[in-house]
Amino acid sequence: MPADMPEAPAPVIVIDLQTDMFSGANFPPIDGADALVERTKTVIGWARAQGRKVAFVRHDGPPDDPLAPGKPGWPVWPALGQAGDEPTFSKSVGDAFSEPKLGEWVAAQGAVEVILLGAQTDFCVAATTRGALARGLKVTVVSDAHGTWGSGGKTADEIIAEHNGAFEKAGARLASTAALIGA
Repeated sequence: MPADMPEAPAPVIVIDLQTDMFSGANFPPIDGADALVERTKTVIGWARAQGRKVAFVRHDGPPDDPLAPGKPGWPVWPALGQAGDEPTFSKSVGDAFSEPKLGEWVAAQGAVEVILLGAQTDFCVAATTRGALARGLKVTVVSDAHGTWGSGGKTADEIIAEHNGAFEKAGARLASTAALIGA
């Protein structure tokens, strides 16, 4: 692993990779869904092999939302293979750190930095990155393991590239999946 990569015990936090992002039941699957799942599984496997903790964040939408608790689109996407001892933290706003339990869990790991990936690049990943930095955590964003949909005349790839630049400018470290795992 390169010297500028996060040291243990920096945990991996998987943001909002929920069933509705992939199932196509309420809207098309997130752009590059299959590649996003594979990269996420690769990072999770690497983290487990390194003895790092992994946590999942799940967005709780309002009652009429496809991501409302109990709705079919709400659970963490099963293909990610969440282990029974890997916690899920719920949130109802973009920044996962707005819920104190996530920050408490990170602190309990003895961590001063986190590794972030997930969805949606331009909303919850961006808000969580800003939230972690604002709380004094070091942040590594897995640059090719967060995703979104095209919007506003931009493709998903353009939005991801734009946000990767913004994450780095804000003080986050970027690492591709391959660079992170030392492949």
